[in-house]
Amino acid sequence: MSIRQLLRWQWSDYSAKHRSRPNLMIHIVAVPLFQIGCLGLACGAFRLSWSAAVLGIVCVIVSLAMQGRGHRLEVEAPAPFAGPGDVARRIVAEQWITFPRFVVSGGWYRNLQGGTRG
Repeated sequence: MSIRQLLRWQWSDYSAKHRSRPNLMIHIVAVPLFQIGCLGLACGAFRLSWSAAVLGIVCVIVSLAMQGRGHRLEVEAPAPFAGPGDVARRIVAEQWITFPRFVVSGGWYRNLQGGTRG
């Protein structure tokens, strides 16, 4: 699947899989944490700073753990991963493209207003 197809597929049911208010609130904090973690990891690797790299990894892990808990609150579960490569591609695409697009398009706010409590 090309990146274009992946993004189209993710977007096609993204709103339906992100309706729980608690999950939406988790995502609005956890996705930027993931992004900061990635940047910290890259900066740490570039500057050979172990502390920055480790802090970046911790941010990524905490972010993914938070989002995993949030997704368990949804009525519609995400599709299962097809393997390690699929995990990496889907997570990176969601964190850097699909979720920011969801926020900018107003989908996050609409779902927050009309979302479920659980």
